[in-house]
Amino acid sequence: MIFVALYVDDLIFMGNNNEMIEEFKGTMRREFEMTDLGLMKFFLGLEVRQEKMSTFVSQETYAKEILKKYKMENCNPISIPMKPGAKLSKFDGGECVDASRYRSLVGSLRYLTCTRLDLSLSVGIISRFMEEPIYSHWKALKRVLRYIHGTVSLGLFYSKAEDYKLVGYSKSDWYGDIDDRKSTSGYVFFMGNTTFSWLSKKQPIVTLSTGEAEYVTASWCVCHVIWLRNLLSKMELKQLDATVIQVDNKSAIELAKNPVNHKISKYIDVRFHFICDHVKKGSVELVHVASQDEVADIFTKPLPKVLFDKYKKRIGMMDGRNI
Repeated sequence: MIFVALYVDDLIFMGNNNEMIEEFKGTMRREFEMTDLGLMKFFLGLEVRQEKMSTFVSQETYAKEILKKYKMENCNPISIPMKPGAKLSKFDGGECVDASRYRSLVGSLRYLTCTRLDLSLSVGIISRFMEEPIYSHWKALKRVLRYIHGTVSLGLFYSKAEDYKLVGYSKSDWYGDIDDRKSTSGYVFFMGNTTFSWLSKKQPIVTLSTGEAEYVTASWCVCHVIWLRNLLSKMELKQLDATVIQVDNKSAIELAKNPVNHKISKYIDVRFHFICDHVKKGSVELVHVASQDEVADIFTKPLPKVLFDKYKKRIGMMDGRNI
């Protein structure tokens, strides 16, 4: 097999047969003017360190460029990107700030989340105020930069595993947005020991209970599971057993198993009941997990340092200087 990823005129590829790889490189050279840079070390701002048994991916250089651009390379570092329980609102009041500068910084930080999962929630929250940002929003942005300064060499560490089984975690923060009372969904999938795919996003609807908010997140999670299972089957990593999705809300799990007998189910949009079909088919299985072990919580709300560091480690984030 050979897999090719193309972005404009930048191309990376991988495979399990050296002869096929050399044949592909030769064919491409005959058709196009190309430069072979060898084993991937740098690609579109991603820095890749490949070893025999592991791979480390980071954006340290890009993070330093952001800090330098916004004159934050000598700021005082902090240990978490947002204070626990912090809430931002477009009605906070205060002096307006340069919207174009604000949007530019948010855009830079969004690209940084390609490898910095720990920034997904904070950058997502700050992105909600790009139309008319005020000083409190800018202050929250500067706090994220201070956190980046203290963790600039963080990245994703992928190690070799014996079993590449797909496992997911699903979580929501009920009515976390104080402006429109919409909840924030978060999910994360693991292949082996490290994060494979993730999401932190505000829900498009207002939910009436914690169980409903968790159910909506779980339905999104199941949609993504089906796509990932199809993708992995094409890569000859077919998932034979049901994919386990760990949820810390028993009401959402019971609702997925039997929506007819739950009084709250009649208020839920029919499209979210997609989850029930796949639970019955056996392609996914919702399993209860203790709240303190719900790693997807890092994508739903600002956490205390102890929990934040615990989940950060669980999703495979490591300091490149310690590898």
